[in-house]
Amino acid sequence: QVQLVESGGGLVQAGGSLKLSCAASGSGFSSNAMAWYRQGPGKQRELVASMASGGRTTIADSVKGRFTISRDNAKNTVYLQMNSLKPEDTAVYYCNMVSFGIYYWGEGTLVTVSS
Repeated sequence: QVQLVESGGGLVQAGGSLKLSCAASGSGFSSNAMAWYRQGPGKQRELVASMASGGRTTIADSVKGRFTISRDNAKNTVYLQMNSLKPEDTAVYYCNMVSFGIYYWGEGTLVTVSS
C-alpha cells in the first residue's frame, strides 16, 4: 500500500522560496518515477516536475530555472525547491508516484504566493 504525504506549503510573498517534501510509504520508492503536479484556482492539474528512478528530470517551461526536483531514496522522499515564486504559482501541489501503471497521489499541500 503506497501512501504519499506532502508538507512544506504555506503563504509566501512574491520572490520568496519554499521547499515542498513528499514522504512515501511502501516499498519500491527508488524504482519508481516521482513527480509534482499543481492545480491552481479554476485550472486543470498540470505537471510541474518529474524525476525518473535513474535521476533524469523534466521541468515545466513555466517554472524552469526557478523550481528544482530532487529525491532522497534513503528517506523515501522527493522534494520540490521553489524559488522566485510568483502569484501565478499559487496552487495546491500534489505528489505523484507511478508504480506498475498505477498512479498514486498525495492529498496536496497549498502554496499561496502574495503579490
